Amino acid sequence: MSLVAIVGRPNVGKSTLFNRLVGQRQAIVDSTAGTTRDRHYGKTDWNGREFSVIDTGGYSVNSEDIFEDEIRRQVLLAIDEADVILFLVEVTTGVTDLDMMMADILRRSSKKVILVCNKVDNYDLIYSSHEFYSLGLGDPFCISSMSGSGTGDLMDEILKALPEDCTAEYAEDLPRITIVGRPNVGKSSLTNALLGEERNIVTSIAGTTRDSIHTRYNKFGMDFYLVDTAGMRKKGKVTEDLEFYSVMRSIRAIENSDVCILMLDASQGIESQDLNIHNLIVRNRKGCVIVVNKWDLIDKGNNTMKEWREFLSKKLAPFDDIPVIFTSVINKQRIMEVLQTALRVYESRRRRISTSELNDYILPIIEETPPPSTKGKYIRIKYATQLPTPTPQFAFFVNLPQYVKEPYRRFIENKIREHWDFSGVPMQIYFRQK
Repeated sequence: MSLVAIVGRPNVGKSTLFNRLVGQRQAIVDSTAGTTRDRHYGKTDWNGREFSVIDTGGYSVNSEDIFEDEIRRQVLLAIDEADVILFLVEVTTGVTDLDMMMADILRRSSKKVILVCNKVDNYDLIYSSHEFYSLGLGDPFCISSMSGSGTGDLMDEILKALPEDCTAEYAEDLPRITIVGRPNVGKSSLTNALLGEERNIVTSIAGTTRDSIHTRYNKFGMDFYLVDTAGMRKKGKVTEDLEFYSVMRSIRAIENSDVCILMLDASQGIESQDLNIHNLIVRNRKGCVIVVNKWDLIDKGNNTMKEWREFLSKKLAPFDDIPVIFTSVINKQRIMEVLQTALRVYESRRRRISTSELNDYILPIIEETPPPSTKGKYIRIKYATQLPTPTPQFAFFVNLPQYVKEPYRRFIENKIREHWDFSGVPMQIYFRQK
């Protein structure tokens, strides 16, 4: 698989170019230096050939950004990983010491480097781009990633530089497992522990992750996309524009996922924001696994886990059929169980039950416990079927659907859950006129 990495100092327009090449607004763009921190992957194609693009954080030295060292490490990892490197410089500022420093690193790497001069918004600025020859990286390509001028020629040049067998590795039909939760519960640490590499930047500062970071996981016979998201705080606490976009990305990641791993902090218990995130998962009809992290910080008795499970099921009622796993990511305790459970929930979410099998099981139960009569009218359920929807939804055909009450709907749902494993999967049951 061929990879193209975009590198450069902060605020030269790397994320804008990334979004332009990928054709969608995947990376957050802001005038604040250091907006992008983690490596960000996307897929693009040009003239029928596909390849992947990596956006990186701005390479800086001696800045006030506390994430500087981590960002620099992520940039070097991206350079190491890529087949072609787009070195982005900015025409209005000219050559800076940081550009010289990066050019020095890139000249030493054996990778093909394309020098891209950004923010060339008119013809007069092209003359200013000549000073970049001093970087010793060949002809600068003049583009404007904002308006898109010059990006076509750049794409042609990238294709020439890429190895022949270039395809982008992005399988659409793989399960998407998204890790969500409040800030600082250990989402990025869990991602790194599962991948066995420092894929995402981890610090004790809330809000370190800003974008939703996709990574393909292909080990131990499991193959899926793992998505790490930014922590979601209450709306009232979100003051920065940047954090607002991060939370929007996290919500979109939930909408695009199959299963969500909701992480809680054992030392803080379950808070109202955790319940809000859980409601968001249920409303979007996604599978859910609850991971209680930092379990090593808890004083445990004989029944601590059992008490926690009962407490969680009370809090999450009526949707209390959710697998709960207690982990300590730092000690790598039970982290593989998280993945196995998430994949089991994914399979349950796709489960199909044939109409005959469903009716053979459920009709005798309905006969034994029919819906209570309302206003002297008897309710008769004739038969049931599973609807051809992406998530488990069942239709029951009834003579008087308007008289079937919520408690009976829940009774039917519980009976179906008892017989088939739908643990962690929201279920819809409809009563329809025969």
